[in-house]
Amino acid sequence: MSHIDLNLLNALDVLLEERSVTRAALRLGLSTSAMSRTLSRLREALGDPILAPAGRALVPTPHAEAIAEQVRTLRLGAQTVLRPPKPIDPESMEREFTIRANDAFTQLYAAKLSAAVSALAPGVRLRFVAKPDKDIGPLRDGAVDLEIGVISENGGELRAQTLYRDTYVGVARPGHPILDAPVTPERLCAWGHVVFARRRGRSGPADEALALHGLSRRVVVIVPGFPAVIAAVSASDLLGLAPRSACLALAGYDMVLFDLPIPMPEIVVSQIWHPRMDADAGHRWLRGLVFEAFRDGP
Repeated sequence: MSHIDLNLLNALDVLLEERSVTRAALRLGLSTSAMSRTLSRLREALGDPILAPAGRALVPTPHAEAIAEQVRTLRLGAQTVLRPPKPIDPESMEREFTIRANDAFTQLYAAKLSAAVSALAPGVRLRFVAKPDKDIGPLRDGAVDLEIGVISENGGELRAQTLYRDTYVGVARPGHPILDAPVTPERLCAWGHVVFARRRGRSGPADEALALHGLSRRVVVIVPGFPAVIAAVSASDLLGLAPRSACLALAGYDMVLFDLPIPMPEIVVSQIWHPRMDADAGHRWLRGLVFEAFRDGP
């Protein structure tokens, strides 16, 4: 089959319907000679005359009559498969989308996004799952439809759209002595710290910036997420560093935010997906809704 042009399927269906090379050529926008050559190719491919002269007309051969209905079904099926997907109607869509995000994002925005989805697409359900790492496998295999966060260094194949930009801030309990005077790198390192780290022994941008001053933090506690950083800070004399948005998500804790005396990289928070979902109408609708939710920032 590798030598057969499947475009001939459409020509065969028209020829069997019209039973005329001239009329088939007009329907397909071809010259009569080009249509004749197409008929010759079809005869060679099928090993059958397909249309035989009968006076001044052409009539289908028994084989052509036998396959005519199948040809029509195949042509219509191919057109359906190759046609761009129809626009979706959110009100009638029945679907579940899985979104992977960290705890702070889920606590702050899950309700907001779910309300927006319910208002437009009552049959759509959002399922938020934890983000324990930056493994892109779940996006590749379809276990996750959309991820919210910072794109992974090995995520070159992925698509991403920036939602908002975040910054790190210092976090302390109200009345902490560090708040009594301007915060310097030296004063920042004078207190114990609670740190979020996914992997053992990994330093972050704050440690690299402090190292330029010949300083290092005294890490007392390592926790698996920024909510745990904030919870520990609010109940002790430990200090923490966290994205400002994470602090907003957990505003019920007693804490004070302060600017850091060291340069820290900006956090670019994006929605991330696999390219195989680019053209999926429902997925595109979801991405548009998420983007609109963050048009004015977090």
